[in-house]
Amino acid sequence: MMTLAPNHALSRASQRFEPARMRRTVLEMAYAGSTVHIGCAFSIIELLTVLYRNHLRYPGNDPRAEGRDYLVLSKGHGVMAQYACMHELGWLDESHIQNYFKDSSELKGLSDSRVAGLEVTSGSLGHGFSVGVGIAMGLRRQGTDQKVYAIVGDGELNEGPIWEGALVAAHHRMDNLMLIVDKNGFQAMGTTDDVLALGDLTAKLSSFGFETREVDGHDEAVIDETIRRLWATGAGKPKALIAHTIKGKGVPFMESNNRWHYTRLNPETFAEAIAALELTGAQK
Repeated sequence: MMTLAPNHALSRASQRFEPARMRRTVLEMAYAGSTVHIGCAFSIIELLTVLYRNHLRYPGNDPRAEGRDYLVLSKGHGVMAQYACMHELGWLDESHIQNYFKDSSELKGLSDSRVAGLEVTSGSLGHGFSVGVGIAMGLRRQGTDQKVYAIVGDGELNEGPIWEGALVAAHHRMDNLMLIVDKNGFQAMGTTDDVLALGDLTAKLSSFGFETREVDGHDEAVIDETIRRLWATGAGKPKALIAHTIKGKGVPFMESNNRWHYTRLNPETFAEAIAALELTGAQK
């Protein structure tokens, strides 16, 4: 099992969960480990920022606390974005970032439940959401007020287990569960429209019995307000948040460029990406 970084790290200014800094952390990890999946990590940065900053509860800053809320990253290949959040919380230190994906690193390229803070082992797409449904069902039976957030990719919605899980969640009126769709329009081998068109996701999820809303997945204030409104509806229904995002968001030459699903950084592109983030931050 992984050893957590000391809790005194919580005092640092990085508790603000600033998206540009978190994207830099992702770049540093990807470059250090010569690994991939940068674009699909960048698309969920603001979603995770809002969840960790404003919604997820970890009593005592303990990622294994019994009373915690659960974040299930079903699109497990986006895990570097979650690692960046765990770094913000002080659960990971600089050695975890700089040694990512190297020999003896405890952090893998896909979500791994053996790492404290990651709830599921995912990456084989489609099953993580159903695990989240099972967690939500268990919490309901225990009578707790804990919540479960499950993040899936839009390409992942090709998988049948997603819709089986949705049927179960609606049938059991799991209003402690929120499905979050990272709708960036791409999957590994092309656009979602070209591979398998999804149609009107709001209509689909609503027909499955979900209380559903759509948001700009990079507008933190709107994401936060919409999550609050979804929980406030009660209504005995599971919730769904469809987030319109940009794959590779934050680095212009990566944005909506699907080659960055599997492309590794070299010294030149790493420097260019870091400079792009710094320029973006200076313009705000």
